[in-house]
Amino acid sequence: MKAAPFDYVRVSSLDELGELAAAYGDDAQVIAGGQSLVPAMAMRMARPKLLLDLCDLPGLADIRLTPEGLEIGAMVRYFELAASPLVAAHAPLVSAAVPLIAHEAIRSRGTLGGNLAHADPASEMPAVMLALGAVITIAGSNGARRIPAAEFFIGTYETALRPGEIITAITLPAAPVGRRGAIDEVVRRSGDYAAVGAAFAIDLEGETVAGARLAFFAVCERAVLAEKAAAALCGQRLGHVDPAPVLDALAEEITPVADLHNRAETKRHLMKVLAGRLLQRLLSGEKSTHG
Repeated sequence: MKAAPFDYVRVSSLDELGELAAAYGDDAQVIAGGQSLVPAMAMRMARPKLLLDLCDLPGLADIRLTPEGLEIGAMVRYFELAASPLVAAHAPLVSAAVPLIAHEAIRSRGTLGGNLAHADPASEMPAVMLALGAVITIAGSNGARRIPAAEFFIGTYETALRPGEIITAITLPAAPVGRRGAIDEVVRRSGDYAAVGAAFAIDLEGETVAGARLAFFAVCERAVLAEKAAAALCGQRLGHVDPAPVLDALAEEITPVADLHNRAETKRHLMKVLAGRLLQRLLSGEKSTHG
């Protein structure tokens, strides 16, 4: 099947984007890497009358350090994240997540901003952003605003973006010296959507867990933080972690949702298995991804 007819504009400013988005309303669609939108258009699940390409907007493809942390432009592509020394040094959890995303062809075109705006509940990057406490910068013709990742993802393919707004940058706050992070997922085949996935960031003070952000994806209608489980982990000591209260809290606070391939009970089991695996990897002295 081929896409329905549409017009195409490479916008050069946020004002132009806002004007065209206002003029076309729901018939306009923003395109970044196009790795989710183009297949949907090919199957006519999406039928925009106007595509607004962000490729010419200035300043959206940079990776830089700022006083607030590591700033990643929304148009930075996955392969650029994987190759960036800045990302590897200051947010290695992001680097570790990239190889889990689909296939190489997708990673060569897909963008971080497009991924977050799409808000697929089975996607890795929304959970990574939650685990790292990311702040998402949004802009439109009416100005810019900043939203914590925990408030940005609302539901399945639903975010806090308003009509005419786009993501322009993602800021990852500077990590404490004792930060450890890891990501894992259960998939049928490499490149498939995850049945269940988790991204953890744990902060140590000496040998004590001082803070934790435990994010899960492919479990609910959106990526979620397990805050009660994180609280149960805090105060435990490296090499002597008791996972039982963490896993009990996890089962209490997150209710998985079944999908086409997995029952809710299966997801609940896999969620606990992944959590135990990541805790073992991060806190038993095994080699882990730090940052």
